[in-house]
Amino acid sequence: MIYYLKGKVEFKGEKFLVIEVAGKGYKVFCSGKTLESLKEGEDCKIYTFLYLREEKTFELYGFLTKEELELFETLNEISGIGSKTALTLTSFGSLEDLKKKMEKEEFYQEIKGIGKKKGQKILLELTGKIKELRRGVPLRDEALDALINLGFARPKAKDALTRVPKEIEDTERRIKEALKILGK
Repeated sequence: MIYYLKGKVEFKGEKFLVIEVAGKGYKVFCSGKTLESLKEGEDCKIYTFLYLREEKTFELYGFLTKEELELFETLNEISGIGSKTALTLTSFGSLEDLKKKMEKEEFYQEIKGIGKKKGQKILLELTGKIKELRRGVPLRDEALDALINLGFARPKAKDALTRVPKEIEDTERRIKEALKILGK
C-alpha cells in the first residue's frame, strides 16, 4: 500500500492535512502533535496507514516517524480502539509512555471516547503488547496485513487467523489456511 507521501502541505485542517504529491492532493488525518509541527507550504514526508472502512471508504492516516506509525498500527489492533482514537493516542509517545499516562486518573478527562472501564480494558491489552515486545514477539502480523489488503475486515481476518492451527507458523501457509476458513 502507500507507505509514505513526500510533498508539500497545501492545506491544514483541524484534524487533517492535504499533501500535494505529483499534482494530486491527499487528505491525511494526523494527530495534533503532527499537525502542530507542520506548516502550510512546507515540504514534508509523512508515513501513512491506509484504512479501508467496511462502508468501502478509504482513510489515510499520517505520522512523522516510522515509530509513530508502528504505535498507531499496534493501537488500532486493540479491540475497542478505533482508528481516530488510535490516532489521538499516538501523541503520547511509546507504548510504555501511554501505559503510564493511562494509569493516571486525569487521562480519561483528556481523551474523548474512552471512559474508565474501556480504559482499563485497553490498559490490560497494552500491558500484554509491552510484554510481547520485551519477549521479541513482533507486533505486526504479516498474515493479518495480507488478509486486510485482500479486502477482508480486520476482525474477520483476525478471527480466521486465530482458528489456524498454532503449529502452522509460516506466513504463506497461515494466509492459505485463513482463506480456507474465510471461504466457508
